[in-house]
Amino acid sequence: MNLPSFDEFRQKAMAAGFDEVIEREWAPNTVLDTHTHAFGVHAILTRGEMWLTMHGQTQHLLPGSIFELDPNVPHDERYGAEGAAYWVARKNA
Repeated sequence: MNLPSFDEFRQKAMAAGFDEVIEREWAPNTVLDTHTHAFGVHAILTRGEMWLTMHGQTQHLLPGSIFELDPNVPHDERYGAEGAAYWVARKNA
């Protein structure tokens, strides 16, 4: 896996119009039932594994996987036995 540095990820995201870049960490076996966000998301998983369900389809994500969400898209999140972390760029409305 060849991840960019957090600073490189942040710089590219800000240049692409995102206005916030943070790291999120999740405890083992965390489950987030269907919810939405008022912001758009571009993220890269950096540790652990997660399952992201949206539009009736589930993606199994591993380190290096990129995922995106438009604002207000209903989705579920489930994190693996070791928890997970990802860098996320947010584009607020």
